[in-house]
Amino acid sequence: MKEKMLGVLSPASRAKGGVRVPHHKNTQDCEAVRFVGVETVVLPMLQHIGAPCSPVVSVGDTVGIGQLIGDSDKYMSVPIFASVSGVVSAIGIVQTAPGKRVEAVTIKSDGEMRPYCEFSPPTVNSREDFLKAVRNSGLSGLGGAGFPTHVKLNVPPEKKIDTLIINAAECEPYITVDYRECIENSEHVISGTKLILKHLGIENAIIAVEDNKPKAIEVLSKLAEKGKNIKVMSLKSKYPQGAEKMIVCSATGRKVPPGKLPMDVGCIVINVASVSFIDRYIKTGKPLVSRTITVDGSAIRHPQNVRVPIGTKIKDIIDFCGGFTEPPFKMITGGPLMGTALLNTDAPILKTYSAVLAFTKGSYKVKPERDCIRCGRCAFVCPMHLVPTDIERYVLARDPEKLIKSNVGACMECGSCAFACPSGKALVQYIILGKDIVREAGLKNE
Repeated sequence: MKEKMLGVLSPASRAKGGVRVPHHKNTQDCEAVRFVGVETVVLPMLQHIGAPCSPVVSVGDTVGIGQLIGDSDKYMSVPIFASVSGVVSAIGIVQTAPGKRVEAVTIKSDGEMRPYCEFSPPTVNSREDFLKAVRNSGLSGLGGAGFPTHVKLNVPPEKKIDTLIINAAECEPYITVDYRECIENSEHVISGTKLILKHLGIENAIIAVEDNKPKAIEVLSKLAEKGKNIKVMSLKSKYPQGAEKMIVCSATGRKVPPGKLPMDVGCIVINVASVSFIDRYIKTGKPLVSRTITVDGSAIRHPQNVRVPIGTKIKDIIDFCGGFTEPPFKMITGGPLMGTALLNTDAPILKTYSAVLAFTKGSYKVKPERDCIRCGRCAFVCPMHLVPTDIERYVLARDPEKLIKSNVGACMECGSCAFACPSGKALVQYIILGKDIVREAGLKNE
């Protein structure tokens, strides 16, 4: 009854697969606080899927916030901007949290946080103007994948898009930045949605939120009532509900075939924080220079949501949150199921990082790996209807042809199989190896 009163849509189809995970949304009531006192930022020239940027500044240059420091003439790329004011102190190779060695620009802050110029809204009178503005903003998906947003929105004319899905599911444990975006910047979310609908000529939008976030559903529903073509949908709380193919199925009942994208079934899926940022950029012209992250875990003294300049070192953010309660046993950027393990805290925050998590020893159970008992749980929970144990067997046999037949390329690496496995099998790692074996054989993962 409450959902009907609020005008909340019920899911068109319950996507198959997935697992129930502990939520641990400890920071859901923590309003984002702004990080202060940054001394140095390190800005890698590759913070997105696609071609890396090249530095357009030199050591010794004085820069301001929002000044272009890296760009590329490649389509699959987005520019990078200075996130603090100061002096370029170094340009060289650094290692990011995923272990990649990439070129980066280091800026020593002058403490003034001085804008490069007086920002002004971009001129947007057409679809082309809008896509150009999104590209010039420096936006790549803030949900974690890092796909250049202007590329995602530039759908080929032969693809008819009728539904825009705003992904506010945030199904990973601990992370609450998208929830806080819905609460703190709900008007930007609705306004940004309207901008995309208008300039891309899309008829309808669905803002999809998991049902464990009732306050976000209520706030967004009240604002969405003003626009008849924007609806809020309450999704069943289930991991990985926020995965593109899964959320398309839940929101519309349409199934994205293997090897295809949401646009192939008439949908575009975009993260809620990305939509909110697009609205702010179109109104102000200030590019992407900061983002909000959740800092949490049993080893963090004061868990909270923090708005940080992109490029801030992780160790400085942890110090801002009171430091460690004790030396961490495990550190992760992103969520515990799809995040990346951290070797140290010297790595900088990238556009794609939604969280930094640190855990003490004994705060979670590590399953010892044993022989497979053929229980079938991994296949039962797989959202893509794969059989992970078959893929493991073909990886050990190094058989690329059978790996292709097992549809290894369709795996989204969500980790549901490993989470459900009572034998503690490293199934995701086997699948990643399987994709590599197919690639090395010169074959194509579908």
